[in-house]
Amino acid sequence: MHPILRSGNLGLYLLAWSPIVYALALLLTGSARLSWPASLAMAVPLCVIYAFVCLSAWYPSRALPLGSGRLARVLVAHVMSASVAAAIWVLTAVAVFAVLRRSEAIRAAVPGIYGLGIVVYLLAVAVNYVLLAIDASRQAEAHAVEARLLAGRSELRALKAQINPHFLFNSLHSISALTSIDAAKAREMCVLLSGFLRGTLGLGDKALIPLHEELAMARSYLAIERVRLGSRLQVEEDIESHCEDWPVPPLILQPLVENAIVHGIANLIEPGLIRISAKPITGGGLSIVIENSLDADAPPSKRPGGFGLAMARKRLSAHYDGAANLFTAARNDTYRAEIRLPENGAANL
Repeated sequence: MHPILRSGNLGLYLLAWSPIVYALALLLTGSARLSWPASLAMAVPLCVIYAFVCLSAWYPSRALPLGSGRLARVLVAHVMSASVAAAIWVLTAVAVFAVLRRSEAIRAAVPGIYGLGIVVYLLAVAVNYVLLAIDASRQAEAHAVEARLLAGRSELRALKAQINPHFLFNSLHSISALTSIDAAKAREMCVLLSGFLRGTLGLGDKALIPLHEELAMARSYLAIERVRLGSRLQVEEDIESHCEDWPVPPLILQPLVENAIVHGIANLIEPGLIRISAKPITGGGLSIVIENSLDADAPPSKRPGGFGLAMARKRLSAHYDGAANLFTAARNDTYRAEIRLPENGAANL
């Protein structure tokens, strides 16, 4: 179907024919010796008929795209189509004048009507090529958006697939260390680890989950580490109630909490604190902060960073197309990681 008919803009299309109605009326006034009201009365129905004839130019225009070294063939085809369309218009005009018994008057105007018909048809062809170019541009943009979406989904799946193996490696390392020290705690840690992994499997392909579910996963991980660290690990939470339903990417906090344990609490002799807070940002958005105690005298190789933070940044970038950020800072004996999510909480996936 012609895009003008499909879009419901037929009224605007017919209105655009007003200058052609005027030109045809002027032609009939001069050549057919009709009065201006009579010429206008004849021009309006003739132009309405020809307006629908010119809609047919869409199909050869679509079948004969410009370029590809076929310009001459395209021009010849459209000129021939214009000649046929103009001839139809002339025959229509002759028939109308014959019904009104004004056949003598139309004869002088036939060449002018035929020439005007060719020009108008070729103008319709040009407009059709513009519409085709706009349509092709929209399709290309839609394909590009779809390609970016598919690439983003693939990247997110790849990033998510790397989280559990990395976490599992660290947990198994901790369990291995406990087996020679406290077998009972090693077994307890295995049970907790099994529950945590079962919970991550339940996430499936979810792009977003409520913050309270994400916090539950973080608490499960901290329970596993508390078996190993005991009283050396202290946890505080300050979560504003109306933030608990905010949608967040699944397991976005887990590598940050793991980072706080591995590079922070585990290197301390004295008890250390992990503090998790969430609150709205002034002006819109959500701020999630994870702070942990840090050995201020630790060498750079023992400071937080590496895989966990890099993974979190990549996932935020893929989910929110740069609208979310992860800020980190070490100050004296505290390390701070802050995730800032956009106001609507909407991700790409």
